[in-house]
Amino acid sequence: MSAASCLRSEDQFLCSICLDVFTDPVSTPCGHNFCKNCINEHWNSNDQYLCPMCKKVFYTRPELHINTLFSEVVSQFRQEAQQKASSSSSEQQAAKPGEVPCDVCTGTKLKALKSCLVCLTSYCETHLEPHLTALGLKRHQLMDPVENLEDRMCMKHDKPLELFCKTDQTCVCMLCSVLDHKTHEFVPLKEEYEGKKAELGKTEAEIQEMIQTRQLKIEEIKHSVDLSKEAADREKAEGVQVFTALKESVERGKKTLINSINKKKKKTEKQAEDFIKELEQEISELKKRSSEVEKLSHSEDHLHLLQNVPFLKAAQPTKDWTEVSVRPSYEGTVVKAVAQLEETLSKQMKKLLEAKLKRVQHYAVDVTLDPNTAHPNLILSDDGKQVYCGDVTKKLPDNPERFSPSACVLGKQSLSSCRFYFEVQVKEKTDWDLGVARESINRKGNITLRPQNGYWTIWLRNQNEYKALASPSLRLSLKSCPQKVGVFVDYEEGLVSFYDVDAAALIYSFTGCSFTEKLYPYFNPCPNDVGKNSAPLIICPVNQTV
Repeated sequence: MSAASCLRSEDQFLCSICLDVFTDPVSTPCGHNFCKNCINEHWNSNDQYLCPMCKKVFYTRPELHINTLFSEVVSQFRQEAQQKASSSSSEQQAAKPGEVPCDVCTGTKLKALKSCLVCLTSYCETHLEPHLTALGLKRHQLMDPVENLEDRMCMKHDKPLELFCKTDQTCVCMLCSVLDHKTHEFVPLKEEYEGKKAELGKTEAEIQEMIQTRQLKIEEIKHSVDLSKEAADREKAEGVQVFTALKESVERGKKTLINSINKKKKKTEKQAEDFIKELEQEISELKKRSSEVEKLSHSEDHLHLLQNVPFLKAAQPTKDWTEVSVRPSYEGTVVKAVAQLEETLSKQMKKLLEAKLKRVQHYAVDVTLDPNTAHPNLILSDDGKQVYCGDVTKKLPDNPERFSPSACVLGKQSLSSCRFYFEVQVKEKTDWDLGVARESINRKGNITLRPQNGYWTIWLRNQNEYKALASPSLRLSLKSCPQKVGVFVDYEEGLVSFYDVDAAALIYSFTGCSFTEKLYPYFNPCPNDVGKNSAPLIICPVNQTV
């Protein structure tokens, strides 16, 4: 029997009650066949005796007869079906771990192809055939195989979850929509599925965008690590070079110091040796004179004594040794050597600061003043590069960004990551404030310049009094008065540094700062003090040839 003929004849051997191949088929008086057990149970559970197929009513319970010929044909069909199932089972794959097994297979469980939401059963290819061919089973809802089919049934009404309640955002069965969710809005699961699937597509696109953003951030961080490594290698090489030079300078200084001390020591020893030699010669001569004096003193020859006494006195040593001394002079030798070392260190330090300033100047930005933040007394140049304090208060809108009554102004440019640098000429000024401020600073009323208030600044007062406005303020001792001040910010590092540009010297650094919002350049030219402080603060182009 071919597969096609088998499929065509299979409907003829299915009981219309159990929808399975006949077992002990019997015929009713109207000529229809049923499983013996199925028709008996059907009549036992109903008040009338009617045929399930043609609906013919029997007033007395009919006597059922076994259809011998049909029973043999069914038996033959069952046998062929079992052989076919056995052959098909050998070709199909057994369910692997993680795959849904067929619920009907006995022995080796084959891989399920579909699950039935009506039968709540999963079927392999062989056991799925009735659902593909039998009229009654074709109406069942099939889906890709899933486990725990019971979860797809309503726990309350034991019906398939076929609807979606938009009001409660939950899946319900048909009875739920009538009994428990009467006034709610419902849509078929498929319709909600399509909507949610579209949302998931959008969500997936957003997730992919987030993934891409984070992957780019990873690349950025990796690049930062590479830059950090290069910077660390450069700093180490520079540091090794500097300390090697210092070590060599120290060794040279040490050698020079020892040689100088040894030279002075030898000179002192030679001087002492010469003195001792000269003194020993005089002692030898004096001993000789002493012997002659003693001999002459014992002479009784009057003439001889008187004639020789003048010669003995004239021949005596006349050098006065009272003030003669040997004093080794080592004082200041070490101090001089250390001073030379300090000078060398100062030169190396200057080179380092010059190199540091060159590096930060690479982060120069074009800063211009923001007139919307300027106090009404401030006068800004047309190009936004200069500011000084005038005597007339202009009539300007008192917008939230504007400082009042403090005569301050911010730059237009902001920073929320990375680094930036700018330079300001402070030449001929007696008072000024410079630095950076966070976006949320209080711009109205009296202002206290402190990091906790959002200001990282330094100032000049009375022409030569410099302070870093930290907590507490720190007076700065500078070797020279800066004519041009460089301001450098490393946002990620939490660093704000101020430089004397012409001297290539570090004025002060705020370290360990925690920045959480945008930073803006901050300027205060201070009152003109009857013309004494009338010079403007000038934002200068950065010259990177220090």
